[in-house]
Order: sequence, then structure tokens, then C-alpha cells
Amino acid sequence: MAIPPKKDKQGAPPQGRMGNSWLLYLAIAFLLIQTFYYFSGNSAKEISWTTFKQELLENQDVEKITVVNREQAEVFIKKDRLGKEPHQDIDTKSSGPHYVFNIGSIETFETTLAEAQEDLSSEKRIDVEYVKRTDWVSGIFAWILPFIIIIAIWIFIIQRVRPGGTGGVGNNIFDIGKSKAKLFEKGQSNASFDDVAGLEEVKVEVKEVVDFLKNPERYTKLGAKIPKGVLLIGPPGTGKTLLARAVAGEAGVPFYSISGSEFVEMFVGVGASRVRDLFKKAKQNAPSIIFIDEIDAVGRSRGKAASFQSNDERENTLNQILTEMDGFGTNTGVIVMAATNRGEILDRALLRPGRFDRQIYLELPTMEERKAIFKVHTKPLKLSDDINLDTLAAQTPGFSGADIANVCNEAALIAARLNHEAVGMKDFHAAMDRIIGGLERKSKVISGQEKKVIAYHEAGHATASWFLKHADSLLKVSIVPRGRSLGAAWYLPQEHVIYNTDQFTDRICVALGGRAAEEIIFGKVSSGALDDLEKVTKQAYTMVAYYGLNKQLGNISFYDSSGQSEQRFQRPYSEATAQLIDKEVFKLVEKAYERTKEILNAHRAELEELAHKLLEKEVVYKEDLILIFGERPHEAMT
Repeated sequence: MAIPPKKDKQGAPPQGRMGNSWLLYLAIAFLLIQTFYYFSGNSAKEISWTTFKQELLENQDVEKITVVNREQAEVFIKKDRLGKEPHQDIDTKSSGPHYVFNIGSIETFETTLAEAQEDLSSEKRIDVEYVKRTDWVSGIFAWILPFIIIIAIWIFIIQRVRPGGTGGVGNNIFDIGKSKAKLFEKGQSNASFDDVAGLEEVKVEVKEVVDFLKNPERYTKLGAKIPKGVLLIGPPGTGKTLLARAVAGEAGVPFYSISGSEFVEMFVGVGASRVRDLFKKAKQNAPSIIFIDEIDAVGRSRGKAASFQSNDERENTLNQILTEMDGFGTNTGVIVMAATNRGEILDRALLRPGRFDRQIYLELPTMEERKAIFKVHTKPLKLSDDINLDTLAAQTPGFSGADIANVCNEAALIAARLNHEAVGMKDFHAAMDRIIGGLERKSKVISGQEKKVIAYHEAGHATASWFLKHADSLLKVSIVPRGRSLGAAWYLPQEHVIYNTDQFTDRICVALGGRAAEEIIFGKVSSGALDDLEKVTKQAYTMVAYYGLNKQLGNISFYDSSGQSEQRFQRPYSEATAQLIDKEVFKLVEKAYERTKEILNAHRAELEELAHKLLEKEVVYKEDLILIFGERPHEAMT
């Protein structure tokens, strides 16, 4: 498949544009005309009526007077008086008029002139001529100049909203229906698949699309067709946009990038118009790729959006996308890539084969993938010799690629703040504490009694987790305030794909360990277990209502993977079932709480020793925990 000749970024051959230079030319022409008219026009000296009467009329220097438009009098001096006092400044060859003055009322002028010549004979009286003249130049400009000013102001406003104009607001107002997609030509994107770590299976599928664009004959000779669409679905930070940038750098074809929210404006029909314009440009530059980031902004299921209109602007835009991707017309050589965090809410017509033929799910990286991601993001850092990427990958379960990049950057900032020569493991641990727990609040004032309650609370979590078989491995316990928490127990979670009832129950017991310790030691509980109780409640309801792990309800799940239940005002079960769910959740939590108290009572000595150690050191690491509890009796389930 040959690539067409290069065109400009709008998909059409480059065209010259006069721009604003015509305004400059018009202004210069206007000034030249005015200058010519001024210098070629009347050069007579303007005088007053008194000067005319006393110096010109009484000396009998006036040959004739021409009254123009009954407003102004032009005075012609006798030729034999030119060049003499008081007309020495007038050229003797000048034919006049030599002086001008405003006459005011024509009747007053005639009366005064007659009185001044009353004693003169008829031969010596001055001839008065009345003429009517039209100043065409001034008249034309009097009509044209307001229109020129209005047009200039309008063009100035248009240029203010043109890309690259002084305003920099956006497109020309007449181009509001044009696509705002950013075009990446070959070589403009420096990203490659080597920059994408931890997505090996995903890269295989995406690389096939890129290979199809580069070597179409390999596939077409077997009758294969190029995929029309590739949809990337996954949690935030898993590398969807990074993968798209890599495709832009590797494909070697025009790559159009746009966000889903850029299609929708307050004007009706703009979204559909921009979709048409985008696909038109892509077809003109085929083969090409269109990347729509956050497509859920316009691709949400019709009839379930947060809108009470049956035909709103978002739905019109979606309908146009559906038509362009697989409608009656042809769409040869254009591949559509899209990314979203919420694949479950997309319209089914958008997801069907023929539009998005491939739906690629990007999961959170595994331990080996996190190690590969750490290698990429630690490459520009100056690392110390104690860096162990295996340990860092093991201590960051549930972290996305963006989270790992943030950890590496935060570790470098901490090392620079502490004037370290290189970034070490302590800096990475501090960075993870900062990201997970929040900023250390050294100014937080905590009374001695409250600090004691916090110490026993965290010691309760640690003690319960140490003696429960399916609890996560404990790394350290801290009562240093960070973010919204006053203390925390840090674990190394095991990465399981599925969980059984025992694993869920042990996790609930660990979460209840803090409140159980408060009740055992102080005989009363505090509000410090709010976050723990929230997690316990959600976990218990998930077990009962979603996973079918309750004998009373049986093998029933009320989970809705399509997301349609979010739009309903009623629950998908009866009131009696709701009461049964609440009852079973209460029984589950209470049973776990009693079990936790039994464990803490059995190991109360270790609990109190750990609490005293926390009050003394504030942070207790795993080595100290082994000295207090001994080796952990149960290995974590793998």
C-alpha cells in the first residue's frame, strides 16, 4: 500500500494566504491619496474677514472674489500687486486664489461688501462669483472609512482566535466545525516500543497492526484485512497513552491524536462535524491512524448518559463515529485506536467487530513487569550500589506504570533534598512511604494518651496479622502521622488471582485488630478505626452479595459488570433479601471480631511489648518484630 504524496497538516495541498497584509496596503494607499489631495489642492492663505477688509479691500488689491458653496470666499489679488507688500510671500506666477476666509451668512457678507464699496465707482467695484463645488475624494472617504474601520475590527477579532494569533484562544470562528486533532508525521514522535515496559502481550497485538501498515502484502496475499479499530482498556496509569505514542513513533504513517472531550462543544452539530472532518483528513493521508483518548466522553451507552435529552450533542457525535468507522461508505486505510478507563460503559454498537475489532485489556503489572518498568524509569537516575530492583518490584504490588515512575522521581527528589551522592534504597523506601501514606506531619501535636492509644491500635493490627495464616507479610509498623493517618502497619501483599473464604476472613480479622486491641487494653474503643471499619464493611458486603461466599444466600451474585445498575433507582433484589444480606454481613463481621480478640488475648504479652517499642522508637521494622513474636508460625499462602 503506497503512501500518497505529502500534503499539509489539513490534508490539502499547501496554499498561499494573503493574511493581514492587505490591510497595511489599504492604509498606505489611503495616506497617499490624502497626501496627494492635500498638496495638489488649494494652497491659499487663510485670513479673517477683518484682515480682508482692512488690508485687502481698502487698498484695492482685490481683483475678484469667488464664493464657494455659500460658505467660503476665495480672494484673487491683482497681478501687479503680487510680490509686493503685504503680498510679498505670494509667487507672482500664481493664478490664485491667494487668500480664503469664511463668510458666515451670505446675506451679511453681501451687505458688508456693498457698504465697503459704497464710495467706489462701478468700474472699481469687485466682481463676486458664486460657484458650487463637490469634493468627491472627501465624500467617498466619508462613506468608505466607517466600513473600513468595521471590517478591520472584525478581522482583528477573527485573527485573535486563529491558531498562532495574538489571542491564542483556538480556531477561527468559521472553523469551529474543523477537527482539532494533532497530526504527527513520520519522525515527529520519538517514542518507541522499547519505552513501553511490562506490556509484552499487549505489544505483540499492537505491533501486528504497525507491521500491517508497513508490510501490507504479507497479509493481503492471504486474504487478510487490516483491523479497523483497536480499543485499549485498563486502569489509569497502565500505559494506554504511552502505547499510542509508541505506535505513532513506530508506524511511519500520519498519526492523528485527539481527546474524546474535544469533539463536544456548546454548539449543536459541532461534534459530528469535527468527526467528519477528522476522518476526511485521515482518508486523504491514508494509510493513517486516528487515536481517540478517553473515548468514553462521547462513546457512552446511548440512553444511559447523564442527560435527559433523547438526542443530545454527545449522541450525535457518537452516531457520526459509528458511521465513519463502519458505515455505508468505505473507510480504507484508516485505523482507529482508542483508550478508556471505563470500558463497561461504552456503547455496544461501538464495541462490535467491524468497528473495534480488537479489544486489548491492560492489567496492572505483575512483579516481573514491575521490575522491567523500574529498569526503564531508573535508567536516567544515578543509583547507589545497594539498589535491588527485585525488592522494589516486590514491595510495590498494585502499582501501575505511572505510580512506579512517580516513585522513581520522588526517590530522586528525596536524595537531592538530603544531599546524597546517589539514589539509594532508603530513598526509595521513603518515596513509597510518601506516596502510599502521605507527607510526614511533624507538626502534628498528639497528646501522650492519644499516642498510647495509637501505638496499641497499630500493635493490634501487627499482632493479628502475624498469627493469621492468610494475612499478608508484615514489613514494619509506624505511629508517625502521615497524610490523614496517625499510624500504619506496612505489609507486602501477596498477588493472588482468586481468593477463598479463609483469605477474605483473615483480611477482615487483620483490619479489626486495631479496634480489638483498644477494647482489650483500655476497655473502650475510639474513632481511630474509621478507615478500618469502612474497608471491613465493603469487604463483607462483597463476599455476601457479589462473590456468593455465604451459605444463606447460596450461589447468587448481584454484581452488575455492565454498569447498568448505576442508572437504576431500585436494587436488583427484594427488601427481604436486603435484610438477609445485612444480617449475614453483621454475623460475618462479629464472628471475625471475636476471633481477632481471641488471638490478641492469647498473645497479649507480645502485643504490649510491641506497643511499648512503638512508643519508644515510633517505627519498628521486621527484624524487631521477629525478636518480639518469633518466626512467623504460618507462611503466607502462595
